Amino acid sequence: MRLLHTSDWHIGRSLHGTDLLAEQEAVLGRLADVVRAEQVDAVVVAGDVYDRAVPSADATAVLDRALTRLRAAGAQVVLTPGNHDSARRLGFASGLLAASGVHVRAVTPQLDEPVLLADAHGEVAVYGLPYLEPEVARHELGLPEARSHEAVLAAAMDRVRTDLFLRPGARSVVLAHAFVGGGVASDSERDICVGGVDLVPASVFDGVDYVALGHLHRPQTLTPRIRYSGSPLAYSFGEAGQDKQAWLVDLDARGLAGVRPVPLPAPRQLTLLRGELAELLADPELAAVEEHFVSAQLTDAVRPADPMRQLQGRFRHSVHLEWVGSGAVADGRSYTERLSGRGDLEVAEEFVSHVRQVAPARGERDLLARALAAVAREEAAQ
Repeated sequence: MRLLHTSDWHIGRSLHGTDLLAEQEAVLGRLADVVRAEQVDAVVVAGDVYDRAVPSADATAVLDRALTRLRAAGAQVVLTPGNHDSARRLGFASGLLAASGVHVRAVTPQLDEPVLLADAHGEVAVYGLPYLEPEVARHELGLPEARSHEAVLAAAMDRVRTDLFLRPGARSVVLAHAFVGGGVASDSERDICVGGVDLVPASVFDGVDYVALGHLHRPQTLTPRIRYSGSPLAYSFGEAGQDKQAWLVDLDARGLAGVRPVPLPAPRQLTLLRGELAELLADPELAAVEEHFVSAQLTDAVRPADPMRQLQGRFRHSVHLEWVGSGAVADGRSYTERLSGRGDLEVAEEFVSHVRQVAPARGERDLLARALAAVAREEAAQ
């Protein structure tokens, strides 16, 4: 049996307000190519299929096409909701989907009912654990005292092991969406901490052949049988330069036989630039990144006029810009606090400084003073 372990598709996510659906559909299409080339029997998706609980119509269309391609390539699909998904919405029509080879495991009380796959060696039981929000899951599992991710996942795994005990000889795979001890986070994951307790020890998953984890966006191996596949795309500039992949998982008659990475393409890479605006616009060595998503830190002493428009003139996929030059003002106070107790002229000067990050020149201060005086005269005359 050969599985392809993926997670954290986050269909519908944007990058600093820029739509990523085209890039997402491109990389998910690559998964179908892998299925064909590697003769994959099943694709598993360990949570965060969508980026939000109520996905857009365009996002649902991308998922529909992706699942259709995977089935056409010959693989069954098992997917579970993550903390970004709505389990009830993702589980809609799950009975009909199962008849077509797409298995959605989204109901907590039924998490010990596996998807049963078969090969020449017998059964493979695939248990899909939906994301278990402790405050909700503890009631669904009949454990009102369980308050942490560890407690509810431990209870879920006890149920899995009980069911597995009744299937002698079956090999086992568990999908789970959690922050497991030893994993390294990125800056694009949503915090799933509840009451300060979100970490789950790897020992919770003892007794199964392979654990396909989701939630953390970088691929990583906690033990040979417990792994994060990571997200198929980089979703923050903190992931710039990070190689994305899925895991090919082979099971033989005895259990886990081997795991190897399958690199995934970056339809559009992420690049961080730093320097003065004029230098970035003129540097010939940056020609190679002109079609990348770009985040720029501008070091100009004076904030350039309309810098994003200028930057996008060369790097048309620039999505984020920060001015960090010597004239930038670092002040932790709120705008209201900075203006407290100041006169009209001081407020106007502070406004100019706040917007431009450069104090008004002497001539500009004189213009502001004359304008304020004219307003005062008009108000006095009324």
